[in-house]
Amino acid sequence: MFEALGNRLQGVFDRLRGRGALSEADVAEALREVRVALLEADVALPVVKDITAKVRERAVGQEVIRSIQPGQQVVKIVHDALVEALGGAEGAKGLDLNAPAPVPILMVGLQGSGKTTTSGKIALRLRTRERRKVLVASLDVHRPAAQLQLQQLARRAEVADLEIVPGQTPLQIAERAMARARAELFDVVVLDTAGRLAIDEALMAEVAAVKAAVKPHETLLVVDAMTGQDAVNTARAFQEQVGVTGIVMTRVDGDARGGAALSMRAVTGAPIKLLGAGEKLDALEEFHPDRIAGRILGMGDIVSLVEKAAETLDQAEAEKLAARMQKGQFSLEDYAAQLKQIGKMGGMSGLMGMLPGVAKIKNQLADANLDTSLLKRQAAIIGSMTVKERRAPEVIKASRKRRIAAGAGVQVQEVNRLLKQFEDMRDVMKRMNKMGQKGMMRGGLASLLPGLGKNRPF
Repeated sequence: MFEALGNRLQGVFDRLRGRGALSEADVAEALREVRVALLEADVALPVVKDITAKVRERAVGQEVIRSIQPGQQVVKIVHDALVEALGGAEGAKGLDLNAPAPVPILMVGLQGSGKTTTSGKIALRLRTRERRKVLVASLDVHRPAAQLQLQQLARRAEVADLEIVPGQTPLQIAERAMARARAELFDVVVLDTAGRLAIDEALMAEVAAVKAAVKPHETLLVVDAMTGQDAVNTARAFQEQVGVTGIVMTRVDGDARGGAALSMRAVTGAPIKLLGAGEKLDALEEFHPDRIAGRILGMGDIVSLVEKAAETLDQAEAEKLAARMQKGQFSLEDYAAQLKQIGKMGGMSGLMGMLPGVAKIKNQLADANLDTSLLKRQAAIIGSMTVKERRAPEVIKASRKRRIAAGAGVQVQEVNRLLKQFEDMRDVMKRMNKMGQKGMMRGGLASLLPGLGKNRPF
């Protein structure tokens, strides 16, 4: 979502870093470019003015002008200003469940914003991460099959759903959900309200009536990041007329320009709590202002990368793989498992985006074919092999290669490329085992990869 803004800002700071000293004129010129970049990213004008004013106030001081690394100092100042605009340095707000059970969470928003899907995602998150007993209930009696949609999502998330009783009003459904939650000792109740194509009095009155009856501990507004400043206007209207405790932004994996996220806290006063980055039920993450600011400025987000790895990696399986690698028993089945793991963590492009400085070499990475489609093709090739071929690739000759390529829908050259890459990986692992830790420390990387100067396939 922040890719275009990040590229623009990083270009500005690269020019600043190249200078030994900065004058006030240099800072003013850089700020003009920062202002244009923010406006192009669809950030609200008052927020742009506030960010640039804070940066100017801090950046023209003598400690920056005379600093050993003035360019780096300005980057730090802009980073701090972005963190403040995104919600403050205290970190992610997350969902507040500090209330007597059952804790009601009211989901509100316009139709099409992803409210029902987000309700399912939150239910799954609460069940798996928070170990809470969750009940979900759809109060949407207007949109056809809305209640059935949430029921299916609840079953996929393995949480309880409220029975559908035709003819009931949203208020009656909400009261029935809370009564069942109290009787069956649920920890959390997620109430998914109806949306409209636009804000109107009927929508606000319905939401306000449910809120007054249920008294939710959290009222979460779901907005679509792709709608830009319209999302900010929607959030302002809901905050003024109903009152929300937090915002969930959906479709942040699309090509939105990021301005809505930067504007949301300043315009509404409500914090962004969660980000939806895909259609899968587990594609929901906490919003960390400092980490998002780091991604925008090309500093990476190592903390999120480590957290994502901890969530998706199977510790026992990883230990088994390490033991097999030490014995030189790494097979194509193990390689396929690693490809699947990378896919779970968001693919190569998603992982690379969290590493510091990688944005600058994005074009080179694209040329190297480090993309999701390549990983999928390689997984398809391995999937077209027999068990014997995966465990002993040396038996794969010309006729087998043609059969594997046809089964995977690729050319024979791609099968050859995968086998060569796998053979090179196995060679490296054998060298590591032979050299041991001390030998590796003496010889360094060059000892593992004698052909380091050549064009290797990985």
